[in-house]
Amino acid sequence: MVAYKLSAGTALLSLTVRSLAVPVVSEPTTTFTSTPAFTPPVRPHSNVTDHGPYTGPPPTTTGAKTTDVLAPSIPALPPGPNAFDYPSDGELHAPLPAPYTPSGGVGTNGSAPVYRVLSDFDYESIALALYQEWIELDLFHWGLATFSEEEFEEAGLKAEDRYLLQFMAEQEVGHATLLSNMLGPSAPVQCSYNYPVTNVREYIDFSQKLTRYGEAGVYGFLNHLNAHDVGQMLLQSITTEARQQMIFRQFEGLFPMPEWFEVGIPQSWAWTLLAPYISSCPANQTRLVWQNFPALHILNQPNPARINGSNAWNETTGGYTNTLSTADIEDDEDCINSTEEGVNCSPGITNNRTNPLSYPGRQVFLQWDEPGFPVGPNNSYITSTSANPPVFAAWVSQLNVTYTPLEEIQNNTAWTVQPNMETFAGDPAVNGTIFLVLTDLDLYVTPYNLTQLNPHVYAVGMYQSG
Repeated sequence: MVAYKLSAGTALLSLTVRSLAVPVVSEPTTTFTSTPAFTPPVRPHSNVTDHGPYTGPPPTTTGAKTTDVLAPSIPALPPGPNAFDYPSDGELHAPLPAPYTPSGGVGTNGSAPVYRVLSDFDYESIALALYQEWIELDLFHWGLATFSEEEFEEAGLKAEDRYLLQFMAEQEVGHATLLSNMLGPSAPVQCSYNYPVTNVREYIDFSQKLTRYGEAGVYGFLNHLNAHDVGQMLLQSITTEARQQMIFRQFEGLFPMPEWFEVGIPQSWAWTLLAPYISSCPANQTRLVWQNFPALHILNQPNPARINGSNAWNETTGGYTNTLSTADIEDDEDCINSTEEGVNCSPGITNNRTNPLSYPGRQVFLQWDEPGFPVGPNNSYITSTSANPPVFAAWVSQLNVTYTPLEEIQNNTAWTVQPNMETFAGDPAVNGTIFLVLTDLDLYVTPYNLTQLNPHVYAVGMYQSG
């Protein structure tokens, strides 16, 4: 009987298992509802209707915001006293504060984050980032409003591409709201702007350069913030901007990410590149502390719209970003008209050019402005430099700062040679959209202390190396 009962139980269990294995098919429905959660409001914003150079009265306030200055520069110091103490041998060297939680870290003691700036450095850095978010919001809307569908189509950008541009503008609403909330009531507001473009392809090139220095400007200060919780929030917005920059490269028919590492730059470089495109701001606008350097003009800036992009001369719409101009390109020299693979530069997921935009050993001709030029909102900031006349070009890309000497310096013009170096073996360091600055000294700096170079910087520009 026991054997029989066990057998019967086994059969019953077996039947139960088979019954549970019968699939249940259901149809999707949209009738389920739930109470919506609270949705935080976005910061009030509007479409800017005034664009073009500043034509108003002379500013009543000029120059960067300042207070007592303690020293002409921050001295270079050796590494801190504990910089080499940790053995880095893969073992644990302190008790775990909680299961699966190694000792150390910043902001890991359980204290609640407050997401507010904690120092002047924090405030001025986040305010700079907010100026950047506002111009991106306007730039993306402005392009869609200024150029017709036919003009976008001629540049190879379809309805789906234009919607992506619109969505990127919507992303900027969120970014501007986030940064404004962390700054408080004095956060900078929208301004009016001036863009150095006349057609879609110039607009796309300017946009990929603008998002490049916006992205790089944040990388340069992110890990120096006192408020690490603010840095975390900013990190989660700037990584979106990095994707925007790559999308603009794809819109331009460039290889989407030709580098292994992204570059970071000091705040004053980012503000130098941004300010010239801000025409005016409201009278009570929060001003910034950052320096505006003179413009660097790259006379033979590579032109991505050309079949032979390195064969260009005076084909930019101005200094600073050195945005491409299509004005002097004949139809048979325009890469978008080619049907040859490796030559055609229509928008796409990726393009690998047969003729590189630049190359090691390329002679690069430069011209730079004198300091003392009014720029930025209401022409109220003045370009300046503490450097002696420049003698070096600093190529700032990925993890590298590489200097090449300026040759035949005369009347604020010179030439130099594009260097041949690799970040690591197999990764040419000069590639993509990089930063080129003129200096009076070949000072050794690294990504974390790049601002040490500022006292020696004379002019700032962007170079389209790939």
